[in-house]
Amino acid sequence: MSQLSRRVEVDPSSFTHTHFVRLRTLIYQRTGIYFEDVKFDFVQKRVMSRMQAMEVAGFSTYFARLRLDTKGLELQELINLLTVNETYFYREDYQFDCMVNSVLPELMKGRDKRDPIRIWSAPCSTGEEPYSIALTLLERWPALNDIDVEITGSDIDTGVLERAKRGVFSARSVQYVPPKILKRHFNTLGQDAFQISDEIRQAIEFRHTNVVNTEDTKRFRDYDIIFCRNMLIYFDDASRRLAADAFYDALRPGGFIFLGHSESMGRISSLFQPRRFPECIAYQRPLLKSRRST
Repeated sequence: MSQLSRRVEVDPSSFTHTHFVRLRTLIYQRTGIYFEDVKFDFVQKRVMSRMQAMEVAGFSTYFARLRLDTKGLELQELINLLTVNETYFYREDYQFDCMVNSVLPELMKGRDKRDPIRIWSAPCSTGEEPYSIALTLLERWPALNDIDVEITGSDIDTGVLERAKRGVFSARSVQYVPPKILKRHFNTLGQDAFQISDEIRQAIEFRHTNVVNTEDTKRFRDYDIIFCRNMLIYFDDASRRLAADAFYDALRPGGFIFLGHSESMGRISSLFQPRRFPECIAYQRPLLKSRRST
């Protein structure tokens, strides 16, 4: 008979504040995400979970594995646990109103219809935001009949990206989707499972991306609109500036970025011009191509 594996007992008290600071520094260096001291308990629980899964009793051993893992697989597993992915369809939908009613008409002035509109959702989490963008365009933007739209969703969490690609959502996620749209664009898989149509899923590209890693973000160029909502609040000032630079480079001159309701580009970077539309404020990359100092 084969031996049964022995369950390793992990003592939460073995994860001290000193360990927390060491781990926080590593995560910040790799991702730009910074955990304040008030997040100690949150981080501790997730570290204990990964140590249990790895059958490692001591944090020093676990931390050494994190640092020596050249492929970054275990760090990615930990990041997947530490990133918050609270979202739902049509969240802060006034910004989608702004996109359709104000931003897209401005972008389309004098534009060659053979030139596609390109939209980036970062972070996209489990897909509700990029799919909401697609649904809004399908239902409310008549010009979609004449011009192609390319939508990209990106996230640092590989787990949520796989869920986004499957496009299966709970009743809670779709609670604000109008019944007619739910019926038209979703398949009911059960009482609490709805899958968005194959046509929409296949129209969106999902990419694993760290927005403070220039090797990742250099692939993003010539976008017209970026949605980056409620991500920068997890960064410190230096990481926010790196992200702002990446978004500036990804946007075409005249392109727009939408931030979360509690975020302001004015406190991060001088590269963008605030634009106040009837629906909300968006931030525009100036039409002049020269980069101003931040």
